[in-house]
Amino acid sequence: MGGVAALAKEAGFQVSGADEAVYPPMSTQLRELGIALVEGYQDNLSELNPDQIVIGNALSRGKPIVEAILARQLPYLSGPQWLYQEILQQRHVIAVSGTHGKTTTASLVAWILEHAGLNPGFLIGGVPENFGISARLGQSPYFVIEADEYDSAFFDKRSKFMHYHPRTLIINNLEFDHADIFNSLADIQKQFHHLLRTVPRNGTVIVPDNDAAIAEVLAQGVWTPVIFLNQDFSAEMLKSDGSEFVVFHQRKKIGTVSWNLLGQHNVHNALAAIAAAYSVGVSIETALSALPKFKNVKRRLEKKGEVKGVSVYDDFAHHPTAIATTLQGLRARVGNARLFAVLELGSYTMRTGVHKTTLPHSWLEADEIVIIRPAPDWGVEDLKAASARPVKIFNTLNDIVAYFKNTVTTGDHVVVMSNKGFGGIHQKLLETLA
Repeated sequence: MGGVAALAKEAGFQVSGADEAVYPPMSTQLRELGIALVEGYQDNLSELNPDQIVIGNALSRGKPIVEAILARQLPYLSGPQWLYQEILQQRHVIAVSGTHGKTTTASLVAWILEHAGLNPGFLIGGVPENFGISARLGQSPYFVIEADEYDSAFFDKRSKFMHYHPRTLIINNLEFDHADIFNSLADIQKQFHHLLRTVPRNGTVIVPDNDAAIAEVLAQGVWTPVIFLNQDFSAEMLKSDGSEFVVFHQRKKIGTVSWNLLGQHNVHNALAAIAAAYSVGVSIETALSALPKFKNVKRRLEKKGEVKGVSVYDDFAHHPTAIATTLQGLRARVGNARLFAVLELGSYTMRTGVHKTTLPHSWLEADEIVIIRPAPDWGVEDLKAASARPVKIFNTLNDIVAYFKNTVTTGDHVVVMSNKGFGGIHQKLLETLA
């Protein structure tokens, strides 16, 4: 919704908004854009007197602002609906979907198009460092959007991506997530097949060739040409940490990439982005030349600082697969150095224990795992017995900081994983170590 607000501002609207527990980098971006932000969802409609009300999916019945809108019969719509009506309707939409890697892949697509001189618009669920903003209108037919399967609003339970009508669609991968709105992987697959139905025949669908869940979706019917990653576009790792790899198109070697990102998963993200750019006319060689200049996204294994030889990273991983791939990439880079994984179980799926049986397998590349106790506690202590690596559980953020003060030493690496703010633990760690 912060990105939606930024697009509305750039499109010439006067914009204000309300949010709860807003934190960087989005809070910083909104402030720099001059978008007024009210803390909390109180009824301030008389003060704002809006012409258009756009409601995000964080709001629900019972919030004073929502009840006021309904009681006064004011017109309202969801963020995705507003996006289509005001921004996307006449654009060539490149949508990046899937359980993992959406933000990085969407940022890669936008950067490749920018590098090719196409000046795309974009809306991304993070802040790509190459642009410094999460959204812009752009000045070309192309608009890159991170396409989420989460629902649109309390009054519109369709997945957000159903509003986007993409012409180019990437499905990166598909696993069970969002247990607060989906009961099974099959429920999610149904939404993705609904999405496939909206992609025109003159568009492109880009998928990996080795994802069984995606294959099941395609088997239900696809009416658009499909590019298969690992077949039409493939890569060969030259370095185990994923920082250097060769790209092939239809088994023909095109070129070598040396870049700053880590992990096999980011090589996969790069292939998807190259394929998407190729589908709109950008040469593969041009795409490859863009990648060494790509600066990734804030909170995607972002190094926050180094004090006395201890490196602290911030990462958005909040699913066992994302935790595993992040740690694998970092382990390949740091070798035998000690690696600590610090987890805040922030998403609904994580904090309710849906992934408790798979979590212990996700952190095998770490030397030790530190977890802040979730509320309510679903038996997080059981993870200790199930884990092949030492697990420590603390009740407060300050307890974690105090523990690391007396534990880490020169050469250690601490990666903090959360999809929330985690109380600014990264800076507290760096300040305490200093």
